[in-house]
Amino acid sequence: MSVTYKEYLTDDEAIRGIQEIKAKGVNEDDIYVLTHENHRTNQVADMADANTVGVTEQGLGTSIANVFRKKGDELRAQFEELGFSQPEAEQLEEKLDEHKVVVVLKNTPVGFTY
Repeated sequence: MSVTYKEYLTDDEAIRGIQEIKAKGVNEDDIYVLTHENHRTNQVADMADANTVGVTEQGLGTSIANVFRKKGDELRAQFEELGFSQPEAEQLEEKLDEHKVVVVLKNTPVGFTY
């Protein structure tokens, strides 16, 4: 499985970026939005018709554990469940600390570029 990401500074940039990704033929089931705030994540995902990381992606055990984790720990666990290594998850979580939007593509098509 090939997993890639792109970071955006604003919600509007992320929404436009997701629309461009879809126009290139990427299945919307493989597009995930992550931000540091749940409401912002849900808003961007809803407006762009993309996914958030939920029980399906994390599994029930991780979802339950996330209830008791700090936000940073929860986000790193979500990145790892999407297929990133622990060091990559830490770097991506730091981007969210900077108020960026991270759009993740699972099953990235061969030759796809942002």
